[in-house]
Amino acid sequence: MNGLNFNIFCYKFILYTLYKMNKEEIKIIPYNALTLSIISRFIFMFLLYKNKSTNSLSLIFCILSIFSSSMWIYYSYTTNDLPLIIRSSSELTLLSISSIYIIRNKILHYQLQKQILPI
Repeated sequence: MNGLNFNIFCYKFILYTLYKMNKEEIKIIPYNALTLSIISRFIFMFLLYKNKSTNSLSLIFCILSIFSSSMWIYYSYTTNDLPLIIRSSSELTLLSISSIYIIRNKILHYQLQKQILPI
C-alpha cells in the first residue's frame, strides 16, 4: 500500500504543478514530452538490437505504431503543431528502422532453420 500512496502523491503533485503553470511555462511540456518520447524510442531500439529480438509482438507493435505516427503527423500538420510534427516524424523514422531490423532478423532466423547442414 505504501507504493500506491506514493503513486497517488506523485500524480496529485504533477496535476497541481500543471494547474499552477502559466501560459509561458506550459509551452515547455510538449518539448519535454518530445524529448522523453525520442529517448524511449532509442531505448527500445537498443534493447531490440541487444536481444536480437525476432518476437512477432515487437513487429506488430512497430507496424501499429507506424500507422499511429502517420496519423499523428497528418493531425499535427493540419493543426500546425511543430513539437508534435517533430516527435511523430522522428518516431516514424525510428520505428521504420526497428521494423526493418526485426524483419531482417526473422529472415536470417528462417534461413538458418531451413539449412540442413550446420555451418
